[in-house]
Amino acid sequence: MDKVVEGVLKGNCVVYPTSTLPALGCILTSKSLDNLYNIKKRPNNMIVSIGVSNLQQASELVHLTNDLEDFLSAFPEGSVTIILPAKKPLDKRLGGEKIAIRILANPVAKEFIEKTGPLTATSANISGFEPLKDCEMAAKTLSSLENEILFLSGTCSGGTPSTLIAWYTVCKSPNGNEIEVLREGLVKEKEVLEWWKKRI
Repeated sequence: MDKVVEGVLKGNCVVYPTSTLPALGCILTSKSLDNLYNIKKRPNNMIVSIGVSNLQQASELVHLTNDLEDFLSAFPEGSVTIILPAKKPLDKRLGGEKIAIRILANPVAKEFIEKTGPLTATSANISGFEPLKDCEMAAKTLSSLENEILFLSGTCSGGTPSTLIAWYTVCKSPNGNEIEVLREGLVKEKEVLEWWKKRI
């Protein structure tokens, strides 16, 4: 793992396992993002999320609220991605002032990101193509003679992606007291809203 960590910190991309599908990761620099978007053939206006190992790591990037830990503990780890206000604006491809954060559940990914710091957590596939479940195969598919993609071994279960939620601190609701499910995934919108109603 240490050699892969070293390569990623130099700006290379890596395919790593998550609880759903292999993720394509890079450090949060403009140069690394240029490389990632080129590999994925992804339009620059399509934002990518960020994977972290825990809330402490997330707190380095975004403003957390006191109730966030309770919310996350109500659902399986890694099942939600939450948009939160950035402590300082990042690259627009990461959302600028509103950052999508996913606390990863896969133990290999957790250990890896504790060593590298936060990484992008977009799916490891060319945009528009079906993602593979095996990290090594996904990396080989994305690699070229000029740009070999690093990988951590692992086969993911696939299936439904994480549920994407805009937290009330980034919502434009007049009363500032709502959350919004932008993409229903592993956690159903009904479950999210039921938790929220209990809170308010």
